[in-house]
Amino acid sequence: MAESVITPALHSALAPAGAHAQHIDSMWQLMLWVCSAMYLLVILFLIAALIRRRRGEGSDGTRGLSRTLAAWTALIAIGLFTLTVASYLTDRALVHAAPEPQVSVLVTAHQWWWNIEYVSGDPSERIRTANELHVPVNAQVHIELASHDVIHSFWLPNLNGKRDLIPGRTSEISLQPQATGVYRGFCAEFCGAQHAKMNFELIVDSPQDFESWREHQLSMGVAPADELARQGQRLFMSTACSLCHAIAGTDAAATTGPDLTHVGSRRMIASGTLPNTDANMRAWIENPQRIKPGSQMPVVSLSPENLDALVAYLRVLQ
Repeated sequence: MAESVITPALHSALAPAGAHAQHIDSMWQLMLWVCSAMYLLVILFLIAALIRRRRGEGSDGTRGLSRTLAAWTALIAIGLFTLTVASYLTDRALVHAAPEPQVSVLVTAHQWWWNIEYVSGDPSERIRTANELHVPVNAQVHIELASHDVIHSFWLPNLNGKRDLIPGRTSEISLQPQATGVYRGFCAEFCGAQHAKMNFELIVDSPQDFESWREHQLSMGVAPADELARQGQRLFMSTACSLCHAIAGTDAAATTGPDLTHVGSRRMIASGTLPNTDANMRAWIENPQRIKPGSQMPVVSLSPENLDALVAYLRVLQ
């Protein structure tokens, strides 16, 4: 399956790559110029007043002062009115930029990872993954947001603003990405010790690549072909791993931790903390508390040989 490789140089709200982010960026630019002009005028008049004071020049009297104050009041009123109208129009534009969705997703925040479920009326078409969203370019994407534990905040700087996830309530956000690539997402609300390592990626694919990815995600976990990976599968099923994680096509069906059916194909592990390599996978399984202290993943004592086997099994889950 082809992958998107165009990655923005800057993960920032000032580098918009979606319809909603474009509206937010336009509002930001207007506020910047209006406020900068006001600030510049204040500084210029302050400098002028200091120069007049130094030269000993008198004022123009009460009438001149009244005219100056009236002009300033009018200028401030015009600036505030402009920003108010622009804010109203931006809010309307953001609402109208979210018509009938083509892709619907439920994202649930946990300490400290993201559970992602693609919603479908047909249960056999539902996809569960973790920390990695795939959407087609130019598609209308609707994301329902929920929290499993504490307050989190979902933020994709290049594509839209922030949305808080409050326990017991649901919120929503819409996206319309306009360029393929890999976009970094963050939790933008302090949610505990590993808040800084609670990241995710949005991968914007071409329509063909997205459909290939979707069909691949609907498939069962790959059966191991070599003996080392088969040994790893037996270890997975007989240890605490299967009590927290699910792998489609096996007896592992737990939902406490991320779904691992296709974990070998993901770009990152540990919620965007580490690139998905053999060495990083081994380090994460061997001692997750060294990488993310306080994370809910326990340490499972394994010999080096068993650890190699478990990593070999997880790597074949493409």
